Amino acid sequence: QVQLVESGGGLVQAGGSLRLSCAASGRTFRNYAMGWFRQAPGKEREFVATIGWSGDTTLYVDSVNGRFTISRDNTKNTVYLQMNSLKPEDTAVYYCAAARTGWITRDRYQYRDWGQGTQVTVSS
Repeated sequence: QVQLVESGGGLVQAGGSLRLSCAASGRTFRNYAMGWFRQAPGKEREFVATIGWSGDTTLYVDSVNGRFTISRDNTKNTVYLQMNSLKPEDTAVYYCAAARTGWITRDRYQYRDWGQGTQVTVSS
């Protein structure tokens, strides 16, 4: 099992930036892919971005492509989500998750462990 703790959420104006961090402990961090998901009020939890075990492969949902960047530091057991040009529709609780394998996937059911989430609010 992996314990995941997100940080870095907050309130920002449209066009601004935030950097989310997710610190992992437990399973060997470099053995599995990591992902970020988000859930807005009244909506399903949706995939945002994923990164493979080595950091060489990434995948994004179309709505954030070019604005968000996922990265990982396997020496610090941490995954990041740099969010630029934020929009009000990015407002949600953001969750990091650890996958069952080292390969990228957008399928939430392929993620075994989840953090508690961090709130991101973008004002217009």
